[in-house]
Amino acid sequence: MIYGSGMLESGITFDYGQLVLDCEFARMIKHTLQGIPVNDDTLAIDPIKEIGPGKDFLMHKHTFKYMRDQSKPELIDRKMRGTWEKAGATTAYERAMEKVRFILENHTPDPLSRDVLSKIRSIVVETEKEMGIKS
Repeated sequence: MIYGSGMLESGITFDYGQLVLDCEFARMIKHTLQGIPVNDDTLAIDPIKEIGPGKDFLMHKHTFKYMRDQSKPELIDRKMRGTWEKAGATTAYERAMEKVRFILENHTPDPLSRDVLSKIRSIVVETEKEMGIKS
């Protein structure tokens, strides 16, 4: 379990940008914990035999097939500095805040079911009774 997503200053402050970054880190950790499949195909045994030592593996179709399986960051930018600068040189936090604004402007959550709403209402009513609050 990951604790404290979006929290700053020992939980005194909550930051939406930090929450989005923390979610990206959690996705990357989860991907790593799922393990890396090791077999003749993922080890590229046939392409290694085909291409031979000291030659270019980057342009081989096998590399393109598997290269995106390793990591799929949305906010971490791994471009070369020049490319990053031409694209606006935004920080990961700036990109996270852009995603936050998009989510806040566009996300519509699914409504809660009647059963869930009923359960929440019963908890509120019971708590009000325990605390002597009249509804």
